[in-house]
Amino acid sequence: MDFVNIFVLAFALAFDAFAVAIAVGIRLGKLEKWTIFRLSFHFGFAQFGMPIIGWMAGDYIAGSFGIYAKIIAAVILAILGGRLIWEQFKPAEESWKGDPTRGASLLVLMFATSIDALAAGFTLALVGVEILYPTLIIGVVAASMTILGLVFGRTLGMRLGKTAGIIGGLILIGLAIQTLLI
Repeated sequence: MDFVNIFVLAFALAFDAFAVAIAVGIRLGKLEKWTIFRLSFHFGFAQFGMPIIGWMAGDYIAGSFGIYAKIIAAVILAILGGRLIWEQFKPAEESWKGDPTRGASLLVLMFATSIDALAAGFTLALVGVEILYPTLIIGVVAASMTILGLVFGRTLGMRLGKTAGIIGGLILIGLAIQTLLI
């Protein structure tokens, strides 16, 4: 997988962190430097670590399923993309009490925004991609998109968050199609 494809994957995976950061930016209003650092660091770290865990599982399964591994990878990416698009049309059910960038709320948000990165790591193993370089890019892009999301949330409002999620879902579906064609 070349740099462009890794970056596109990282960008698509970061859209849910971006959307959550927009919501947090709206919720908090005023953003302090430590709040921005805390959320972007934790989201970036989770997006870095989860693909490694997924890759380890996928590497094991790739040896077991051989030629079907690419098909499985494409299906997983397509499902992730579809799920991300579907989630943009669900009503927001969660309301935060206090600062969502601290404590249990932060842990829940880290896991929720990086579960797709776990599946992406799984698919990277199925198509035979080494993991360290892509996860570094995924983590940095996620942290950067989180910072942008916080700033956009503070200034632009929630409207962009849903559009970003739909774009991210379409990118993941496009990567699924590309996986099948290569």
